[in-house]
Amino acid sequence: MSTASSTSQAAAPHVMNGADILVKSLVDHGVEVLFAYPGGCSMPMHQALTRFGDSIRTILPRHEQGGAFAAQGYNRSTGKIGVVMATSGPGATNLVTAIADAKLDSIPMICITGQVPTKAIGSDAFQETPMVEICRGITKHHYLVTDIKDLPRVMKEAFHIAMSGRPGPVLIDMPKDVQMDEMPNDLDPPMDLPGYDPAPPVVAPETIRQIAAAIKMARRPVIYAGGGVILGDASEELRTLISKTGIPTVTTIMGIGAVEPENPHSLDWLGMHGAAYANYAVKDCDLLIALGVRFDDRVTGKVEAFAKDAKIIHVDIDASELNKNKQAHIPVRGDVKQVMTELNRIVQKPEIGEWQKHCAELKAKFPLTYDKSFDGILQQHAIETLSKMTADRETYVSVGVGQHQMWAAQFFKFRRPRTFMSSSGLGTMGFGLPAAMGAQAAHPGALVIDIDGDGSFQMNIQELATCFCEELPVKVLLLNNQHLGMVVQWEDRFMGRNRAHTYLGPISHEEAKGPSTADRFEYASERYPNFVQIAKGYGCGAATVKRKADLEGALQEMIDYQGPFLLDVEVPYQEHVLPMIPGGMTVDDMILS
Repeated sequence: MSTASSTSQAAAPHVMNGADILVKSLVDHGVEVLFAYPGGCSMPMHQALTRFGDSIRTILPRHEQGGAFAAQGYNRSTGKIGVVMATSGPGATNLVTAIADAKLDSIPMICITGQVPTKAIGSDAFQETPMVEICRGITKHHYLVTDIKDLPRVMKEAFHIAMSGRPGPVLIDMPKDVQMDEMPNDLDPPMDLPGYDPAPPVVAPETIRQIAAAIKMARRPVIYAGGGVILGDASEELRTLISKTGIPTVTTIMGIGAVEPENPHSLDWLGMHGAAYANYAVKDCDLLIALGVRFDDRVTGKVEAFAKDAKIIHVDIDASELNKNKQAHIPVRGDVKQVMTELNRIVQKPEIGEWQKHCAELKAKFPLTYDKSFDGILQQHAIETLSKMTADRETYVSVGVGQHQMWAAQFFKFRRPRTFMSSSGLGTMGFGLPAAMGAQAAHPGALVIDIDGDGSFQMNIQELATCFCEELPVKVLLLNNQHLGMVVQWEDRFMGRNRAHTYLGPISHEEAKGPSTADRFEYASERYPNFVQIAKGYGCGAATVKRKADLEGALQEMIDYQGPFLLDVEVPYQEHVLPMIPGGMTVDDMILS
């Protein structure tokens, strides 16, 4: 054989099928963990995953929604992109809630769905759903790949779009024939994204000077920091800004962990169930420095009354958020990290001694508290005790949605960003356990705890099987009150205590019927289901506790257990999350007791 022909043979591109191209692209983009549930139209991709061996770990959830929330937990706790895969039809539609959740919380996620072969699209074929149409309003971008030649570019663009600018979920819908089609390997084509400019402009020095001047002139300033600070990896810059200026600081729920709670200028988080002192400080401030927030209705209440006497500076990477809900006097499209880095170079401490003293007095006057004399276990006490016991460990906490979510945000001390994972914008019950699973996959040596309620927990309880089978030693602190606690609270406050389908036990029980006369510390008369038995059936460790004196020992058993463990804590169902600003109301309407 001639040298020339040998050379040409050696240079011949390697032929790969679509499924291999997709998986190789995941590996090349640094994906180490994938959550994937197989089915008819995604089988070629699963076969390809087995060909890449240890390059990528595939975790099998027990429900596609669980897989997508696990991908979120992976991202929220690391900053690395989360990836989930499902088959066509019901597998794909089971991802929809988690995709919407990621969109609202700006979570970068690649969602890969199998699809029926291209020739069958539109024919109502078996397990066909039009995923691009279904997800058009809840993704940052979406692709239906109908030609294998487009696949390498689509993969490259999907990662770029999901992670750049304001992050979000990207859908890639993969027909089965495209997965099986073949082409020469070219995995680094140029992207084709006309009009997509995710990088915000570098904020001009004049704008930075304007912000610094507003801070210098302010007498009652407040920093209002949100999820954008954590997503933008700007927590250190925020802490420096607080240290240089001494400005009292509130966060949103998405911003929890950006400021350590021990910081003397921290006023914790604000909003409907946020600290009273945080809400009062914002009400009285003359300058509100809003960093990576979206003025969500659960924070603002009646938006016209929110910080109504304040000059507002609003910095956000997404231009569409500026002046959307609240007019800003200085709207700044920019990267919060860059803005704070530049600001920290020139900012001067304002003369705010009186204001700092006033905020400290507010904090002393309106502390987050609960009845510590109760001889049973209150939800707040369980969370506060767990927080103290885990303070010196690398700990990540996820939550479901409801009262337990608010109490976890109030009474667990989060000192680092990315250690608290909460479905905040969409408020999706069932988020807690799978999100913890994703965080545990990302941090195998850390303690990962799902603080959950029995209503929320049951929505994805099947993921206990994933925790056991995939060797993910997630701990579940189950605050079991047998009711949909937050809805019960609204019934108590605004609906004459009339029980309308908020009791989770058999309908024959008294709790299931009409107006309630229960005491504040009432327990449900019978407990259903037996969560300890269920957890043990899944192979997990489990125990139950009701007496306050036994709580610490039970928590220690949970923490020390080698595998996944569920601690079922019996708590009363009449306890309310306070403070509370009723929806659409103002700080003046805040319920404190």
